[in-house]
Amino acid sequence: MFNKLKHQKWTLLWAFVVMAFCFAKFPEGPKEPSLFFEGFDKVVHLGLFFVLSVFLFLGKINSKTNFTYFTFFKIIVCTALFGGGIELLQKYVFTYRGAEWWDFISDMLGVSMVVFCFVVLNFKTYFNETKN
Repeated sequence: MFNKLKHQKWTLLWAFVVMAFCFAKFPEGPKEPSLFFEGFDKVVHLGLFFVLSVFLFLGKINSKTNFTYFTFFKIIVCTALFGGGIELLQKYVFTYRGAEWWDFISDMLGVSMVVFCFVVLNFKTYFNETKN
């Protein structure tokens, strides 16, 4: 197990950064329009989980083990549990933060973007089943 985690050190570090942002208590800003647009936090969620997924894929690539369809399933499930867990913690433990379905959907959209890009860019490298 520690051998697998050795390649995921950046993923683990980023997961702590994501948790720090998601559990931090930010001061209330002014009620007037600010530099940020409405829904900016959804873009932040998308970006945080996009980077998390990139680190998961890089760790898997650095481990030099084969990609399978189960690899994608594990990455999607792990990030969904992580994102869902954060939202549940925001709802029941860190009540000064709001839990929203749209945050979770943004998280999973970021993950989906990485999975899609990886499959499109690396399909022939990792999934070519024809052997000459």
